[in-house]
Amino acid sequence: QRPLCLCYITDLCVLMLAHVTAEMVNLTRHEKEKYFLTVTGEKELFPSLHDPPSRELSVVIPAYNEELRMPVMLDEATQYLENRQKQQPSFTYEVIVVDDGSKDKTTEVALRYSKKYGADKVRILTLVKNRGKGGAVRMGTLSSRGKVILMADADGATKFSDIEKVEAGLNTLNPKPENMAISCGSRAHLEIDSVAERSVFRTFLMYGFHFLVWLLCVRGIKDTQCGFKLFTREAALKTFSSLHVERWAFDVELLYIAQCFKIPIAEVAVNWTEIEGSKLVPFWSWLQMGRDLIFIRMRYFTRAWKLQSSHKMD
Repeated sequence: QRPLCLCYITDLCVLMLAHVTAEMVNLTRHEKEKYFLTVTGEKELFPSLHDPPSRELSVVIPAYNEELRMPVMLDEATQYLENRQKQQPSFTYEVIVVDDGSKDKTTEVALRYSKKYGADKVRILTLVKNRGKGGAVRMGTLSSRGKVILMADADGATKFSDIEKVEAGLNTLNPKPENMAISCGSRAHLEIDSVAERSVFRTFLMYGFHFLVWLLCVRGIKDTQCGFKLFTREAALKTFSSLHVERWAFDVELLYIAQCFKIPIAEVAVNWTEIEGSKLVPFWSWLQMGRDLIFIRMRYFTRAWKLQSSHKMD
């Protein structure tokens, strides 16, 4: 009786802690974050995701201290996009690099690409303070102009031309209620090979995380964490307007929100290579993500967090 009672008390305490520490959706911007620089150095106001689309594709790249790894990714991405535009003159795109409060020259490196291709194609959103990857992706997404919006990591771990695979996945989702759909790049097909290269402890953490994702938040998606996801504009507005988690587990909450709204989701195998310099610290990052998963479930359960309508940013 006593151990069972202690379990109930512990569960209740954790539930209350999750509820009272819940932070609301933070859509406010610092004044400096409302503008991007043109090639001539003038400030121009970022558009809003609430505006009608004016480009076919937006690519949002969250970047924190990525001055060394990002050029390889940007070279590959811009070369692909420019070649595609030459082959399809009606195709229009933009790349938004979101510098998440970096301490290195990430912004300066990105600005070189803006000068090369023009600020209409490459824009830099420099955050005053570090928000975390989820916060950076959200800020960039809410500033985008594309009919579809691709989230892509700055390290270039996923081959950029695999955008065609996630586009095909998006197109297979019919019908798309209110034109809402998401296509997720996936590394699940590589998992068996990767296990052989990992320690037993890291493999245990990985499978433990997958189990918690399945148990608490998202069913039917094998790889929630791949940083290569394509959204219709409508799906991006619906999901990012409700996003609370701004760090590593944000992908899980994003897909949880999508499933709550019954947004169709495709999962598509993509090429992926592990790049040196990851910001993920294996044990502590997995521990933080596990905690976030529990809190995501509890906070929605207690209605400390609610699914939002599409609020505008301040």
